[in-house]
Amino acid sequence: MDFGLVLQTDPPASRVVDLMKRAEDNGFTYGWTFDSAVLWQEPFVIYSQILANTERLTVGPMVTNPGTRTWEVTASTFATLNDMFGNRTVCGIGRGDSAMRVAGRKPNTLARISEAMKVIRALGRGEEADLGGTVVRFPWAGPDARLPVWMAAYGPKALKMTGEEADGFILQLADLYLTEYMVKAVKDAAVAAGRDPFEVTICVAAPAYVTEDDSPEALAHARDQCRWFGGMVGNHVADLVAKYGEHSAQVPDELTDYIKSREGYDYAHHGRSGNPDTQFVPDEIVDRFCLIGPVERHIEKLTALRELGVDQFAVYDMHDAQEATIDAYGAKVIPALNA
Repeated sequence: MDFGLVLQTDPPASRVVDLMKRAEDNGFTYGWTFDSAVLWQEPFVIYSQILANTERLTVGPMVTNPGTRTWEVTASTFATLNDMFGNRTVCGIGRGDSAMRVAGRKPNTLARISEAMKVIRALGRGEEADLGGTVVRFPWAGPDARLPVWMAAYGPKALKMTGEEADGFILQLADLYLTEYMVKAVKDAAVAAGRDPFEVTICVAAPAYVTEDDSPEALAHARDQCRWFGGMVGNHVADLVAKYGEHSAQVPDELTDYIKSREGYDYAHHGRSGNPDTQFVPDEIVDRFCLIGPVERHIEKLTALRELGVDQFAVYDMHDAQEATIDAYGAKVIPALNA
């Protein structure tokens, strides 16, 4: 199993770089960041520094979207980094929940994501792409250029499209039941499209908080540090409920039931521990969606995720124990999973 580290690009950027270096030293192989141009600093500028200060880390956004930048600009940025540092990027892409809404625009449609994935992937590989009637390619892209495109998804149509078109699937929660359900949906769609389902890389991303023991006090603190994640996921879930209804055969109740008490969401606190808009998230959801507790609990859940076909676990490291979590994973969790 690969391991990734997910960060927000809060200033100073040097700290983001330092944490990514620390992650690589501890056996992580992927470095991810949020991509929301108003809320945080521009990630692609920082990727250049991360790549220059690491040797093996593959970096990318979790996730970018088709609306913030034109597609040829996104592809050119990836291709330039790959040319400079040797094919060490991955394009995670999605609807652009925070990036678009904070800028006063609606998240992108699946049709737009589909078109963008094709263009970004082709240009990132040095191939031709049609920009709405104008066919272009990067004349400077080398013959070995490559760019995998992984799609974030929750809903039935997005899961189907991921299996049909994407190189990887990003699932932003670590619930075992929902992971099994959604991985199956993606792989079934891949098979139906005539693809090898094992060619679709499965990445589960969620907060991880390692405690010294499983005392009520330790677990309560860990839950409070990770409760923000249920609120972030709840934004996507609320969109699904609005589209499919509260109880739909197309969306599991295990995903939607918990947002009944959700009242609103202020993106000023997006992705941050202590987010006041996430108090509706119950402890049960934190335990299901995240990895909290002593090292042994992390190993147990990650082993179960791997058995469900998960190829990478990406640690959302937005809490008060960033270095400690990276170090604990490097010293105990990653060696146990990859012994």
